[in-house]
Amino acid sequence: MAAVEVQYEGWFSRILGSIKSVLFGGLLVLVAVPLLWWNEGRAVQTAKSLEQGAGEVVSVAADRVDPANERTLVHVSGQAVAASTPEDPIFGVRAEALRLRRAVEMFQWREHERTEERKKLGGGKERRTTYNYKAEWTESHVDSSRFKEPGHSNPPGLPYPSETFDAEAKLGAFTLIPEQLAELDDFTPLPPPEAALGKQPPPGYAPPRAMGSALYLAVQGGVAPTAGSPAIGDVRVRFESVPEGPVSVVAVQNGESFAPWQAPAGDAVLLVAAGSKTADQMFAKAQADNRALTWVLRLLGFVFMWVGWGLVFRPVAVVADVIPFVGSILGFGVAALGFVLAGLGSSVIIAMAWIFYRPLLGITLLLLVGGVVGAVWYAGRQRQLARA
Repeated sequence: MAAVEVQYEGWFSRILGSIKSVLFGGLLVLVAVPLLWWNEGRAVQTAKSLEQGAGEVVSVAADRVDPANERTLVHVSGQAVAASTPEDPIFGVRAEALRLRRAVEMFQWREHERTEERKKLGGGKERRTTYNYKAEWTESHVDSSRFKEPGHSNPPGLPYPSETFDAEAKLGAFTLIPEQLAELDDFTPLPPPEAALGKQPPPGYAPPRAMGSALYLAVQGGVAPTAGSPAIGDVRVRFESVPEGPVSVVAVQNGESFAPWQAPAGDAVLLVAAGSKTADQMFAKAQADNRALTWVLRLLGFVFMWVGWGLVFRPVAVVADVIPFVGSILGFGVAALGFVLAGLGSSVIIAMAWIFYRPLLGITLLLLVGGVVGAVWYAGRQRQLARA
């Protein structure tokens, strides 16, 4: 099932739109500059904080709390066990585990949009948008009132929310804090418990039944549910748990519990890992995660700048679209120019940030960028001389 919407935009209207896009493009470039600068400062601060933590941490046994280590950054590794039983108050489900999660999904219509654009002689553009509708299981409510094509209606909301319930968890003689439990997200499925099958269903639904690893609630009056043919509005509820097991933490010893460690460099350090990990392994993993995040944010800043420059120069390509072939060539040139400007701009900003935060690396990068620009200029100059 699909709906098609066709729109035509004239050349003059496109010119006005491209002029407006110059402002948005300039804004994107301006946003990229502080993003790139801040990211370098964040990366250095986090790296230094982790280095300071690796030099301060003391590994201690999990079976006793030593008052001499109070307010000390400690590494503790041991068996995490539940001192209480997490329970789902709606379904009465209990689990001998560190965490219990109720995952609720509804079978709903979703709208998928695909747009194709075609330039017309004279500078106009035809935009053809196809809206396809597919029924899928989702944990969040899909508002069908916003769909382009009527006739694909979803219920007003899910009868229950997805929710996680945590136990009071002990790591030897220590008590884990909620922030540490939240990092333990390796959930494993639980079979639908018998107690949940007798639960009174919400209005409009048949009594719950077990179907595979889920608790299934069918819309009343609908087709009898099977695994392969759910009806719109049907709900399935899955229960998952994080079992007891070995856990390693790095944190400040705070009485019989833990707290984040405030590094002199500025970051709060609180590391958690499933399994038996040494302090060195945990800090190495944290440093690797910091480097990965740094590159992701660098790429994001570069993309902002690339798109921004493309929008700034967009009027040039739109003007040339009077002859579509010429406009396409100029459009490619604008994209290439934006790529070059974004690469140079991002490199300069990162280098300047490094000069501020890491002087030796920053100066090296700045010299490298200057060398590349100089080489490009020299090559162009030599070609001009050869043609003269």
